[in-house]
Amino acid sequence: MAKVTGVVLWDKPGERVLLLGNHAIARGALEGNIAVFAAYPGTPSSELTDTMAAVAKKAGVYMEYSTNEKVAFETALASSWSGLRAMTAMKHVGLNVAMDSFMTASYMGVDGGLVVVVADDPSMWSSQNEQDTRAIAKNAGVPVLEPSSVQEAKDMVKYAFEVSEKYGQMVILRTTTRSSHMRGDVVLGELPEEIRKAKRKFGNFKKNPERYVDIPAFQRKKHPWLLGTVEKFRGEFSESPFNWIEGDENAKVGIIAPGLSYAYVKEALAWLGVENVKLLKLGTPFPVPYGLLEKFFDGLERVLIVEELEPVVEEQVKVWAYDRGLRIPIHGKDIVPRVYEMTTRRAVEAVAKFLGMETPIDFEEIDKKYEKVSKIVPPRPPSLCPACPHRNTFYAIRRAATPRAIFPSDIGCYTLGVLPPLKTVDTTIAMGGSIGMAHGLDVALNGVPGEEERKTGKEKKIIVATIGDSTFFHTGLPALANAIYNRSNVVIVVLDNLVTAMTGDQPNPGTGDTPHGPGRRIAIEEVAKAMGADFVKVVDPYDIKATEKAIKEALAVEGVSVVVSRQPCALYRIGQMRRKGEKWPIYHVIEDKCTGCKICINAYGCPAIYWDAETKKAKIDPTMCWGCGGCAQVCPFDAFEPMEEGE
Repeated sequence: MAKVTGVVLWDKPGERVLLLGNHAIARGALEGNIAVFAAYPGTPSSELTDTMAAVAKKAGVYMEYSTNEKVAFETALASSWSGLRAMTAMKHVGLNVAMDSFMTASYMGVDGGLVVVVADDPSMWSSQNEQDTRAIAKNAGVPVLEPSSVQEAKDMVKYAFEVSEKYGQMVILRTTTRSSHMRGDVVLGELPEEIRKAKRKFGNFKKNPERYVDIPAFQRKKHPWLLGTVEKFRGEFSESPFNWIEGDENAKVGIIAPGLSYAYVKEALAWLGVENVKLLKLGTPFPVPYGLLEKFFDGLERVLIVEELEPVVEEQVKVWAYDRGLRIPIHGKDIVPRVYEMTTRRAVEAVAKFLGMETPIDFEEIDKKYEKVSKIVPPRPPSLCPACPHRNTFYAIRRAATPRAIFPSDIGCYTLGVLPPLKTVDTTIAMGGSIGMAHGLDVALNGVPGEEERKTGKEKKIIVATIGDSTFFHTGLPALANAIYNRSNVVIVVLDNLVTAMTGDQPNPGTGDTPHGPGRRIAIEEVAKAMGADFVKVVDPYDIKATEKAIKEALAVEGVSVVVSRQPCALYRIGQMRRKGEKWPIYHVIEDKCTGCKICINAYGCPAIYWDAETKKAKIDPTMCWGCGGCAQVCPFDAFEPMEEGE
């Protein structure tokens, strides 16, 4: 069976293949003759980034894992200004990081086509909020394409490059968790000769300060251009192949459905057996094409707009209808929920309510049964992996700082430290926010050096922040500089697992690896020293006692202490060992020594360890043990020992 990265590069126009939504976007970028791709990985966009990394060299495309989304956007923007087709990808909260440059660049336009792929996460399956990128794009005056199928996900990319160049403006391709991760048939298009021959493309930047320098005198003239460009896209989208009207031309009721909501509405109409409805499928939620609305509204007496999250399309349609004096009912968020992702059930309930019909099944009865069953089904909370070095670090932090300390943390798999038994995460807010929060807590609770009221000794609140290695480079550096500059008194533990683990084992500046060849590794401890941290030490978290000792040393220092806890991600390490045919020690419990104290379970919490109710002893599942030996270090009775080597 061919690997998906090979399929994405197939030079077989007309071939039908099965692709993930993100893989289809990568293929679309290649068919669109992309030259530069830059991104910071973020679920649900990660597979797109990793696919481009895998195929870039073979396609003559420059690809990089940027340190954050702002840098990625600027890399792609500069490439566009040099006349090359470029793409950047991020999750919705990643757009927040890029926002400063993104909002300003919308006034400046592009040369080579620039596509910004933003993956939203309705229902927050892997995110801290469910913001709607379409609303941000509307504010920025940047057009949005939104696919309703995997085929459209591919085809829209090439179209996005074309219209981006045609009107000199970047284009957002907005996906969601569902459209990024759904699979579907895709008919492959032609690959350009440069992609087939892996010919690297180079651009040419022509100086034009009035356009590329954002001083007010220059930018003031561009706002009218931006607004005019929005209207040009509105006209373009009236003829877009991704927008159409279908259904009963003589129907009195109509439904507008953008993006993936269209697929749900189609399913709902089929389930309800409804045919006398006119349906407007929108692949361009901003700007809504008024020309198409004129045709759609002809003869209608009422309309329903089915869209996920914010009423972006609804507000545009209602303003358009009001300006034209249309006085027919237009429903949207009064029927369709404003929170969480669209589902078949939600679409069925909304359409049924709009049409005054009964739903085909009793959803409330299903809810009651689910509630009843959920009470007896054992909970399965997420957990750090077996042998995860973060578990050892958190365990050492609790012992060194005591649970009374305050633990600001960050966005990553280590956020799971919030759960029992570790409980070493008290706050998270955004990438890099742990260090900023730690400094703010120190200011608020302890004061700063030079103040008479500065808390010291036993009165001082202990603050220990944790942040991942990739996140440290992403947005931790400015916060660290701020803490050192303002003479904060905090301990910062960098959880360096030598990979960007949560999003799929991508490299980062701390690894030194890049998709285009060897990069230069940046040592976190050297950065901390160069910035002027008062205490810097590197530890191996698999040595719990040494890690605890280092944290105690850091706590005794007046100032900013940085402890780098370095050990490869266990999942990544084991994967590498398996590929090499290597083995690792598997631990077991010596029953005669186990007293049943449960410290290994109640304080350490490795998922490979479980409680045997029959023997009243702890036991290890050998299929889950990855040989870190942490259990042997935390057990006060030496009841754990390596038994054998295993795969």
